Amino acid sequence: MGTAAVGSHAIRTVILFTTICILLLSHDAVSFYLPGVAPEDFQKGDLLNVKVNKLTSIKTQLPYSYYSLRFCHPNTIVDSRENLGEVLRGDRIENSPYVFKMREPQMCNVVCRVNLDAKTAKQFKDKIEDEYRVNMILDNLPLVVPIPRSEPEGPPIYQLGFHVGLKGQYAGSKDEKFFLHNHLSFTVMFHKDELTDSARIVGFEVTPYSVKHEYDGKWNENARLTTCDPHAKRTVSSSNSPQEVEDKQEVIFTYDVAFQESEVKWASRWDTYLLMTDDQIHWFSIVNSLMIVLFLSGMVAMIMLRTLYRDISKYNELETQEEAQEETGWKLVHADVFRPPNHSDLLCVYVGTGVQFLGMVLVTMVFAVLGFLSPSNRGGLMTAMLVLWVFMGIFAGYSAARLYKMFKGTEWKKIALRTAFLFPAAVFIVFFILNALIWGQKSSGAVPFGTMFALVFLWFGISVPLVFVGSYVGFRKPAIENPVKTNKIPRQIPEQPWYMNPFFSILIGGILPFGAVFIELFFILTSIWLNHFYYIFGFLFIVLVILLITCAEITIVLCYFQLCSEDYLWWWRSYLTSGSSALYLFLYATFYFFTKLDITKPVSGALYFGYMLIASYAFFVLTGTIGFYACFIFTRLIYSSVKID
Repeated sequence: MGTAAVGSHAIRTVILFTTICILLLSHDAVSFYLPGVAPEDFQKGDLLNVKVNKLTSIKTQLPYSYYSLRFCHPNTIVDSRENLGEVLRGDRIENSPYVFKMREPQMCNVVCRVNLDAKTAKQFKDKIEDEYRVNMILDNLPLVVPIPRSEPEGPPIYQLGFHVGLKGQYAGSKDEKFFLHNHLSFTVMFHKDELTDSARIVGFEVTPYSVKHEYDGKWNENARLTTCDPHAKRTVSSSNSPQEVEDKQEVIFTYDVAFQESEVKWASRWDTYLLMTDDQIHWFSIVNSLMIVLFLSGMVAMIMLRTLYRDISKYNELETQEEAQEETGWKLVHADVFRPPNHSDLLCVYVGTGVQFLGMVLVTMVFAVLGFLSPSNRGGLMTAMLVLWVFMGIFAGYSAARLYKMFKGTEWKKIALRTAFLFPAAVFIVFFILNALIWGQKSSGAVPFGTMFALVFLWFGISVPLVFVGSYVGFRKPAIENPVKTNKIPRQIPEQPWYMNPFFSILIGGILPFGAVFIELFFILTSIWLNHFYYIFGFLFIVLVILLITCAEITIVLCYFQLCSEDYLWWWRSYLTSGSSALYLFLYATFYFFTKLDITKPVSGALYFGYMLIASYAFFVLTGTIGFYACFIFTRLIYSSVKID
């Protein structure tokens, strides 16, 4: 009783501590707000400071800091505070020379003048060639470029950030030139409060132009541009005379800012950003996928219930009538079905890691569905997942130790150590190699040494001790008793039909769980690799539940067929059956790479496949554990439901 009380108290403490740490690791307490909370009011004339973020490209997947290019910069560059997730995402948020005054339009503001040299020109050309975009932030809203839809009705499509420049040709020339977007026409949308005359920012848009600015006489701070003059009401409306990127070229950076009143309320300002794709196709695909999976799950459940009920009734009837008939089917292997498998230690480790993953995913999804992980909190989702993973180590240790003791194991510290290190070490090695590749490219996406140290501290300082605490509590519990006794001499397994071959049945078992998620997987990959927002966590939570049900049911069905064929080696096969869906996930990721992405650089390809390998490995551990526990509960139920002499 004392151990149970200690265990429950430890679990409550971990949950409370996890919540507090997620809030503390965010870059400010307001970051984890529900949509519609904590707005900022601006009076007319208040300063609005635009911040710059990383340069991003869907062709290279390598972010760079804004000031890695020769853009205009303020007198002092100040980094904004970043949470752990932002650093891992490569976000580098800094101040900029773009400063507005609320509801006071500005025209043709000169930011600075830059003379390009050969090195600077090449850097700009490389970024334009790779289609890099500039990301800015105003009042925590990302800058977007509105792109009109082909049909006249409906809101425009929004592209995150504007391109550094573009490639083109002069009329009558075949030579391809590089042009720089040096004039930005900003539009700030605001929602006005009629009572207080204050306003809240609800939109931040830009239209970039490439303009070869001209002026009279020699350049000085007071020089008036002839191409963009607020006194003459001459504004930039096209790129007829674009700014070339070449050695010894003079570039003048300018901007306009207009303020536009909007009916959109502050609580709904993110709706525009979150509806970037055709939501009708998106929703139809998800609902269609869910209906198919639900139908298949219902069919599987009905077949299993009817078949099992008939089998158990038949076996019990034979015993009561004392009919001397030879046992057949799954009852025949009752004395071997709970025999410990080969490499049982490794199975315990993987099951414990899967429980850790399941806990992390479920709690993260609950936070996300409630709105705490809003996209306005950049890096919040990744920070929450990392912290939850660390604190779920106590459940990993507990689960691994409980299973290990059932297999008559005695060295619980060894199991705890392997549970704490096996999966994280493999992921950390791959992550370290990928980080070295990013560092070699001098990208801002490379994780700094300080952050790497923080990750190692979370692992060694918190996760490992919690795994040992969980293992200690789990090993102190009484061993799980099997419903039937196990013979000392293992029974010979008869020759199996071709369709019950382990390799074949494992591959077949992974198809249905993958089918439950592959539609949603497309949108998740698009959000990660094509810089789109993803925020339909309600649907994702439903898909997760369907995935768990499907993994459980398909594993139970195939386990039942396996036992009916008198093959009692179900322990590892139950894990691998649903876990094989990770193989299909990786194959789909490979298909997505070659059909949807335009990645040509070897380093970028290595990053994609490296991170997708980590994701597939994690998916294998999660789904495999669900299948194992489903089969574990199923076998214990059916063998405790029949009378065995």
